[in-house]
Amino acid sequence: MDLANLNAFIAIAETGSFSGAAERLFLTQPAISKRIASIEQQLKLRLFDRLGREVSLTEAGRALLPRAYQILNVLDDTRRALNNLNGEVSGRLTLATSHHIGLHRLPPLLREFTRTYPKVALDIQFLDSEVAYDEILHGRAELAVITLAPEPHSLIRAVPVWDDPLDFVVAPEHSLTRQKAVSMADIARHPAVFPGGNTFTHHIVHRLFEAQGLTPNIAMSTNYLETIKMMVSIGLAWSVLPRTMLDEQVASIALPGIQLTRQLGYIVHTERTLSNAAHAFMTLLDGQVDTQAPQTDDSRLRHPVK
Repeated sequence: MDLANLNAFIAIAETGSFSGAAERLFLTQPAISKRIASIEQQLKLRLFDRLGREVSLTEAGRALLPRAYQILNVLDDTRRALNNLNGEVSGRLTLATSHHIGLHRLPPLLREFTRTYPKVALDIQFLDSEVAYDEILHGRAELAVITLAPEPHSLIRAVPVWDDPLDFVVAPEHSLTRQKAVSMADIARHPAVFPGGNTFTHHIVHRLFEAQGLTPNIAMSTNYLETIKMMVSIGLAWSVLPRTMLDEQVASIALPGIQLTRQLGYIVHTERTLSNAAHAFMTLLDGQVDTQAPQTDDSRLRHPVK
């Protein structure tokens, strides 16, 4: 089965259109259509239903998609395993990371990595942690540095690197700053701006309220922490932010007995052969592990270049 045809099939399935696939693969739409016609003729099955501008997978297409991922991943694994034999740290490293970590945690590591391994071409993708998680699961990224999921997937190996304490914050002039003692019930009565409901951070905070039988008054949501900080600073709502982001623009609200944190770290697919470049970057990340962060057997592993 032609790999170019498989790549076209996957691109259509992911983008939902022939034009989107053509744009992704830098091809013309007729070239994409020709590749799909070729694979459909070879399999003697229709892979897509085309209803006007809508494109959807047929039953055969849905059956092929996970196998197409598997075929391409096996090929990539084979290529990496062979390239690793020479011991050189080179090639392309596809690294997914969240905007917050990419801006606040990674710059010194990226600077050291590019100076130490100039033959590596870094392909850095700034994505929500949850999206980056899927990129690892589907083999589109080799390594992701993200907010770790509370319950990792069975095919994901997650290694904590940084303990990231979270604080409840309001605008400096907010009425809560004038209270001598603030409870979670007090906070729940005021409007909040939260990360999107699909985010790991949202689930961490929401579980805290659920444990006390409370429901936060979520008036707005956005996945960008800098936007959340701005909305808090002008008095629109309270929120929860990483302690590393706090300054005079927002005021922290102390809650007796409440310590909220999340784990930042890296993830890889357990069934993927990692490149020498990935091992080298993981070694740099291991050197950043917080001594206070919870340790696992994985987080104590070293990653020597093979």
